[in-house]
Amino acid sequence: MAETVTSAEKRWYVLHTYSGYENKVKTNLEQRTSSMNMDDYIFRVVVPEEEEHEQKNGKEKIEMKKTFPGYVLVEMVMTDQSWFVVRNTPGVTGFVGSHGAGSKPAPLLPEEVANVLHSMGMSTRHNDVEFDVGEPVTIIDGAFTGMHGKVTAVDKEKMKLKVVTEMFDREVTAELDFDQVDKL
Repeated sequence: MAETVTSAEKRWYVLHTYSGYENKVKTNLEQRTSSMNMDDYIFRVVVPEEEEHEQKNGKEKIEMKKTFPGYVLVEMVMTDQSWFVVRNTPGVTGFVGSHGAGSKPAPLLPEEVANVLHSMGMSTRHNDVEFDVGEPVTIIDGAFTGMHGKVTAVDKEKMKLKVVTEMFDREVTAELDFDQVDKL
């Protein structure tokens, strides 16, 4: 019998990995998700990183530094099969918040996930949300909360929108994350 997945069942979990293998785990897990037909249960794999600016020989050098070395975030629906696929991915040593003996881990709180993803310039929404230029939206977060507008540009990769709204009888353009707006 096929299981139906609702977005309410999607949660973020933290994986513990060997330090230095975070990107390899991400690649391995994405490949396993695809090859084992788990796309409906395992959605996004994120290695939390931040830009670090460094001065060397008078030149500025920008490097990506792991925010949490040895950890990877995964957005998934926790089932026995998805747990097994993730847990047995090469380089994964376990789930954070699991008490061993096959117990399922506790998911991250939504505000914890939002803080990490926003610090990386990412949206908490998955890219299965589609926005079109010209589409009317309501702004649900930020300085323009409660205002209506129209989408003028969509950046699917960064999950950002440009929305034109009216304030004081003037058009104002705001750049917003996908999770800051709802479709009308």
